[in-house]
Amino acid sequence: MANQHIYSDYFDEDFVETLDRNILQLLDRVWFRSKLVGFEEFPQRNNPVRPLLFASNHSGMAFPWDAIVALSHMWRRLPDLRHLPRPLSAPMLSQSVLMNPFLVKDFWKKSGCVDATTLNFETMMFYNDHNLMLYPEGVPGIGKGFNRKYKLQRLATSIVRLGIQHHTDIIPFYTINGEYLNPYTYSWDWVNRLSKKIGIPFIPMGPILLMVLLQPWFFYMAYPAKLTFVLGTRIKPYELTTKPVDELDRADYEALSEQVRQRMQQEMDVAVKEHGQQPYRWRELWQRMKENRRFFPFFLPWAWPALFQEFERQYVRNGRRDFDLDLRSPGAYWRMIWRNPFTLTFFIPVLGWIPIAIRGYRGHKLGK
Repeated sequence: MANQHIYSDYFDEDFVETLDRNILQLLDRVWFRSKLVGFEEFPQRNNPVRPLLFASNHSGMAFPWDAIVALSHMWRRLPDLRHLPRPLSAPMLSQSVLMNPFLVKDFWKKSGCVDATTLNFETMMFYNDHNLMLYPEGVPGIGKGFNRKYKLQRLATSIVRLGIQHHTDIIPFYTINGEYLNPYTYSWDWVNRLSKKIGIPFIPMGPILLMVLLQPWFFYMAYPAKLTFVLGTRIKPYELTTKPVDELDRADYEALSEQVRQRMQQEMDVAVKEHGQQPYRWRELWQRMKENRRFFPFFLPWAWPALFQEFERQYVRNGRRDFDLDLRSPGAYWRMIWRNPFTLTFFIPVLGWIPIAIRGYRGHKLGK
């Protein structure tokens, strides 16, 4: 009860709606071209007083654009926003401003994310305004590397434990092509252990690493993978065991979570074969770019720093709510740069990281 303030501490539906209308719809329409498969009839709660637990695979070695795109697509699609899942996210995303897209302060929490701690997860099970979404592979799923791109890592036992205790279903869905947001990038555990000390869950070792040093905006870069989200078969964790809840121990929950992982792995393999053979669809991308040429250059990643900085200037610093960013008039991009000179730091090789790091780690909560 004392922890239920997390329901509304940061979550701002106006922020989500304004962000989606001004930025995410364009990025999705042109760059990511996301598709929901099997969501025609959105899953309904089996237990009316408990949220459903949506669970997906991580896109390894990439900034979490896949989660942003999935939720924004659902936001536009759902007739009743009560069904929209609120994410439980890795605490590292909110512990430093650097892990927020282009340093938009409190981006994740204003969008509805809640730090994925045991207490928060248990508290959110009593939240009825929305469902929940989590990536049960955790940080190891993010840093698994391109060579294990569609291999589900060990799942956290908490999703099974709370599903059983609260008699609510797990709704798996599979993120396909998300691994191609940052392809051919690998990880080493010792590098990731060091990076976590500065609030970065992993460092992608691959073609993009040099560009991150030379052009800091590449830290948030995403290649134009066509993101596809495939709904899986509902899992009823409370039917996977005959033991009473109070008799289940850690070993039991580990065995049950492995059973869930194997089910999800089988379904994901099928989804990859059907939707993951052409991750980029270059012809479709070119067609979308031509159709939306009046919005040039804002659908291209190098223009995103100015786009997000201008959004933060108007929404956060100026306190505006009902506004539409000017994305079509001549010179709109340069006017954004003029009004937000900090944007230039994202394009300064190596030295640009100094002001970005200062702002990114100011008031951080790493290790707390």
